[in-house]
Amino acid sequence: MNSFDRERLRIQRAKMLYPPGTRIVLGEMSDPYAPVPPGTRGTVKFVDDMGSIHPQWDNGRTLGLIYGEDSFRKLTPEELEEESQTADEAEETDESQDEGGMGFGM
Repeated sequence: MNSFDRERLRIQRAKMLYPPGTRIVLGEMSDPYAPVPPGTRGTVKFVDDMGSIHPQWDNGRTLGLIYGEDSFRKLTPEELEEESQTADEAEETDESQDEGGMGFGM
């Protein structure tokens, strides 16, 4: 197998492992100028034809990851469940605050 074939397989693997919607958490990013902070979570938007993984980070950043160079992982099922519960609790809090608020435009 030549280097072109190895690179093609690496890219295919990245696309298979990190489809759009996959939740990830950053371990460490090698970008020396403006890295995303370790521990930041994000949602994979796509993997490009060079094998770079492009997430939408929860902090609003969009800096891509280099598969095989940057350190990151998928969230565990437990972490995903925790996120879901936290989102549900926040939604319930928002709804209860809306019910007690004053109406405008009466």
